[in-house]
Amino acid sequence: MIQFLLNQELRSEHALDPNLTVLNYLREHVGKPGTKEGCASGDCGACTVVVGELHTNDQGAEQIRYRSLNSCLTFVSSLHGKQLISVEDLKHQGQLHSVQQAMVECHGSQCGFCTPGFVMSLFALQKNSDAPDSQKAHEALAGNLCRCTGYRPILAAAEQACCNKPQDQFDSRQADTIARLKSIAPTQTGELNSGDKRCLVPLTVADLADLYDAYPQARLLAGGTDLALEVTQFHRTLPVMIYVGNIEEMKRIEDFDDHLEIGAATALSDCYAALHHHYPDFGELLHRFASLQIRNQGTLGGNIGNASPIGDSPPLLIALGAQIVLCKGNTRRTLALEDYFIDYRVTARQDSEFIEKIIVPKGHALFRAYKVSKRLDDDISAVCAAFNLKIDNGVINEARVAFGGMAATPKRAKSCEAALVGATWNSATVEKACAALAEDFTPLSDFRASKEYRLLSAQNLLRKYFIELQTPHIETRVTAYV
Repeated sequence: MIQFLLNQELRSEHALDPNLTVLNYLREHVGKPGTKEGCASGDCGACTVVVGELHTNDQGAEQIRYRSLNSCLTFVSSLHGKQLISVEDLKHQGQLHSVQQAMVECHGSQCGFCTPGFVMSLFALQKNSDAPDSQKAHEALAGNLCRCTGYRPILAAAEQACCNKPQDQFDSRQADTIARLKSIAPTQTGELNSGDKRCLVPLTVADLADLYDAYPQARLLAGGTDLALEVTQFHRTLPVMIYVGNIEEMKRIEDFDDHLEIGAATALSDCYAALHHHYPDFGELLHRFASLQIRNQGTLGGNIGNASPIGDSPPLLIALGAQIVLCKGNTRRTLALEDYFIDYRVTARQDSEFIEKIIVPKGHALFRAYKVSKRLDDDISAVCAAFNLKIDNGVINEARVAFGGMAATPKRAKSCEAALVGATWNSATVEKACAALAEDFTPLSDFRASKEYRLLSAQNLLRKYFIELQTPHIETRVTAYV
């Protein structure tokens, strides 16, 4: 059984189909059709809902953390122990919520189909903001599309909603909601079971290892932003899933003297502060990693584990010399991330083995990263590049250069590195290294970019890296080429 709060209503579910999304649960099972399906792939934001969960802030106080999610990519099992808020829950005692009222007064709704999603993103923005902030508003709304091109009034509504925000019913009920969430906090493995399909929800790494050993055919579910597409886009059935999002051990970020350890189930939005602190380019790239809804849900381990050749984080992590800790039963092994990827969607992971955490070295001052995509926000890379050199007295002593979108896997450019190491850091060396990239990669053409464009972009990004290190005041990192 799993338990969660549907606004303030306690829901206990056991026999639901584990392949059921939160979107369809709201619309078909509890009669809340305000949440819309636009794309069923997490691209449009029409299905946005907000999930609240217990969180201890920096001062040690317990509070509720509200996050926007795409309900079309969220399986119901991930709600275990949390609070689900949909657009129907905002109106209170006959009065519109302040974010709804702002949308009305600023004329932010046109055809209205996308409006519930915008309202929920504004609600989460308001809950997480102390004052109007244009940058945060753009970030919060970047994952919501308005086909009527009504963004200016929606941004005006965001400013109004976050200016002198009034207390709402969620604020007045906060103490009671915290108490209720505590009362349903999971204490043992939860389960949804419809007879022929099941999803198990362990609470510890040890329990996960035991369950995965017992069900090696199970699909591991973290954020689900990739896995859920098999259900929503390809109409496949997932017979057995194991949801890892309630394992606190796998959601920790620990900062050691020479490295970071990031739990594989850590949401990308939670990774931002630590990675940005040590590597500003990594943080900037995370800002452009899909949408805020996706970053609130997708995990660093999931972005590695799905072995996509265009995943944004693996090239950066490979260039930094990151390692992963793989767990199977009671045994663990540490593997260089670059050795994890074998071929297209093929990895070195053994049966019943899972990524427990990622180890990211610190102290690489010349690390830079760049993303080339058709759109600045909410888009997948055509090419993603990461450069990490060690230069002493003008000579390159070490070089790690990695790319995504250039091969069947995220991959180091070994010929390029060989052209760099031992050479003087100058434009002639860079041109030799650019020529060597043609030996490292024979990229494919697809709807994102041609093979010629990809290779030239990779070469130009290396040139860009050289120019920025020579003249740091003109840095324009993580660039999109539109």
